[in-house]
Amino acid sequence: MPLQGKPLFVRQAERVRSASLCGRVIIATTTTDSNDDVIAEVCRNEGLDCYRGHATDLLDRHYRAALHYTADTVIKIPSDCPLIDPALIDEVIGYWLDHAGEYDFVSNLHPATWPDGNDVEIMTMDVLETAWREAVRPLEREHTTPYIWERPERFRIGNVAMGGGADYSMTHRFTIDYIEDYHFIRAVFDELYPANSAFSVGEILGLLKRRPDIYAMNAGFAGVNWYRHHLNELKTVSADQTKTNAL
Repeated sequence: MPLQGKPLFVRQAERVRSASLCGRVIIATTTTDSNDDVIAEVCRNEGLDCYRGHATDLLDRHYRAALHYTADTVIKIPSDCPLIDPALIDEVIGYWLDHAGEYDFVSNLHPATWPDGNDVEIMTMDVLETAWREAVRPLEREHTTPYIWERPERFRIGNVAMGGGADYSMTHRFTIDYIEDYHFIRAVFDELYPANSAFSVGEILGLLKRRPDIYAMNAGFAGVNWYRHHLNELKTVSADQTKTNAL
């Protein structure tokens, strides 16, 4: 679906690539779903690297993509985050670099404080390979990293929270699952992209204060995330970190 004349995932890749500390960007899609042929075609046309792997075992897909491109450090940004802030990507990568050797895994969502849809996770290739080799639960295979962040006694876990004690994780939704999310994201792009293609989280929050009508487009889904299906399986996620239904 289009954002300012390009497919949504291409606009996300554009934002990821504009992070100054960003490395090689790989679009990791499926090899078994012919519906994703168009993704590979768009990647060729846009000059984006594309790896095709398992449709439902994303841990396997991400591991094999990293292996194919001989990565030693892996950064995972889900493809449902078209409003990802390039400066936030740099902030999380910068934290990883400033604490070189101190962590096995660093993210900005365990626990989450940023608006949903700004997910950045960094891990060593060795740790990703450990998860790939040992993880057996379906949620660990589907969501790539729970095997790691669910084991703080085994892995050294770091987190980058919003400054000043702010927490927008349950009140602001920048991710895309529902058509209401698309309308919201498209409205944000239409307002901010023409002046600054790398607009920030702060600029989005400022826009939503000025335009509560845009905020309302998907506000009913704020806080609804995949955790709601696995609360009885997750040790490090509590019920107040998800909503079971939209309002």
